[in-house]
Amino acid sequence: MFKKLQNESQMDRIIRFVLGIFLAVLGYTMFTGVIQIVMYVLACIALFTSVTGFCLIYKVLGISTLKKAAI
Repeated sequence: MFKKLQNESQMDRIIRFVLGIFLAVLGYTMFTGVIQIVMYVLACIALFTSVTGFCLIYKVLGISTLKKAAI
């Protein structure tokens, strides 16, 4: 049916989630204006990729942090 589109390991996803929360809090507490918006956008990207397990940049570069399944 559909090919599973994941290219991030569990640890990669956890790191991205923590980074996303950190960037959102940093943007809310430390910055204003354009830099605050940039922090929010980066936080959204990190959180989205952590939830979906798919990173478009990894796909373009041919990178995958997933372990290969033993057959």
